[in-house]
Amino acid sequence: MGALEASARGTTGVADAPDRPSAAAPAPRALVFVGFMGAGKSTAARAAAAALGERALDSDALLESELGETIESFFEREGEAAFRAREEELVLRVLGRPDTRVVALGGGALGSPRVRAALGDHVVVWLDVEAEEAWRRAAGRGRPLARERESFEHLHAERAATYLEVADAILPSALERRSVGGVVPALLRLREVLAGGGSGLRLVWATSASGDYPVYLGRRALAQGVFDPPDGRRCVVADERVAALHDLEGDWRLAIRGGEAEKTLSEAESVLREMARAGVARDDLVVAFGGGVVGDLAGFCAAVYQRGVRCVQVPTTLVAQVDSAYGGKTGVDLPEAKNYVGAYHQPGSVLVDPSVLATLPPEEVAAGYAEVVKTALIAGGALWETVRAGADTTGEEVILGCARTKLAAVAADERDEGRRQVLNLGHTVGHALEAATGYRRLRHGEAVALGLLCALRLSGQAELREEVAALLRARGLPERLDGVDPAEVVALAARDKKRRGGSVPFVLVAVPGEVSPGHAVADAELRAAVEEVVSR
Repeated sequence: MGALEASARGTTGVADAPDRPSAAAPAPRALVFVGFMGAGKSTAARAAAAALGERALDSDALLESELGETIESFFEREGEAAFRAREEELVLRVLGRPDTRVVALGGGALGSPRVRAALGDHVVVWLDVEAEEAWRRAAGRGRPLARERESFEHLHAERAATYLEVADAILPSALERRSVGGVVPALLRLREVLAGGGSGLRLVWATSASGDYPVYLGRRALAQGVFDPPDGRRCVVADERVAALHDLEGDWRLAIRGGEAEKTLSEAESVLREMARAGVARDDLVVAFGGGVVGDLAGFCAAVYQRGVRCVQVPTTLVAQVDSAYGGKTGVDLPEAKNYVGAYHQPGSVLVDPSVLATLPPEEVAAGYAEVVKTALIAGGALWETVRAGADTTGEEVILGCARTKLAAVAADERDEGRRQVLNLGHTVGHALEAATGYRRLRHGEAVALGLLCALRLSGQAELREEVAALLRARGLPERLDGVDPAEVVALAARDKKRRGGSVPFVLVAVPGEVSPGHAVADAELRAAVEEVVSR
């Protein structure tokens, strides 16, 4: 373990990068709320405007005022083409007004290429609503395109791709019923970066029962000086290999060894004592700068130090960027089992810069790919099709898709009592393999790859198992592990921390996108699945 080093913020690191937004940024861009019918755009825009002391504009309301009648009646009489022409004209005028600060657009306004082009001058905020919830909110409310369920859901899927393409920020639609005002500071930070010449940065708002936080994602985000929260001293706990390659501005730094074998109670004690000696206080920030091990360890220390200080996750491996940095699970291992000591501690923010992945060794990228495949199987749909087609796994499209999948599960079930358990797909056997090899022989992703093959065997999905095996094989991931006793792996799996009532429930796959937890598996079936990937 290295020693903590004090440094004045701004003397080193990304604070001095030439492309960091300057104080003399251009005039503020408008916040433009978009989304499907029933997403709550108008409500969210009003809440954001109130927080800014501004007035929210609503394109649908403005259009009805100009038409002198309801959208429904005009739509019925003149048809959709005529309506879209009038809508496009009005929206372009609104977006072009210099006094427009906050505006909500109609759900179909983005069908116009001219409107999409005009959005490039503004910060586009997508209120993402699931089709079922949108139907519940919109059906029977006089909306011309919300009368037939099947066509409604098809339109929802079609428009989602457009919203995702133009969105600078993605907010869950449930947020408009809570507090959009709490998101506004993060939206303003995003706007500052974009207005100052930054590009490619996106904000995804994460929600959970115990707290919400922003996720900033974009190449060269570190070089652009993105950081949130802006207050408090920054105690950077970094993987020593990462610290040698990348710089992150901080008031204090502590370099630690990475690797699962270092994720122990004794290492946590060393970090905590260094924090105490450095005088880290309750209003400071612990910044985890590294892969999943550093994120888990530093997050755990933040959770227990003085009964909890804020933590910021800055993940630098593919495993961490697609999975472990989100959701607030922190912890360390025991020799007997993985992640047996831990706490839920949601971060204050997550900063994801895919450009740092270029410095990863190929085997680390491959290990992260196993988590990508796992998440794509859970998500199904577009993400699964993208991954199975061989997309760049270090690209923002894949990382964003994985992050959104995990964040949706955490929003529904922070404490792993239901929906979030699907994220354990492949992990029960994977964790047992890590413990059986003393946390030294397998990378986490390599163990998950083997665990996925076991889970698909237990799911009775022979064809899908072969497809997944081929994907993993193409990335150099193992399909077998020699020198390990299958009986020991089965015994360790039975000790998994998810055990309930004396048995361990498994996550199984029906088809990509239909993954469910809580399945009982017979010992003989588990032994047979393990023996396919493990031998003495």
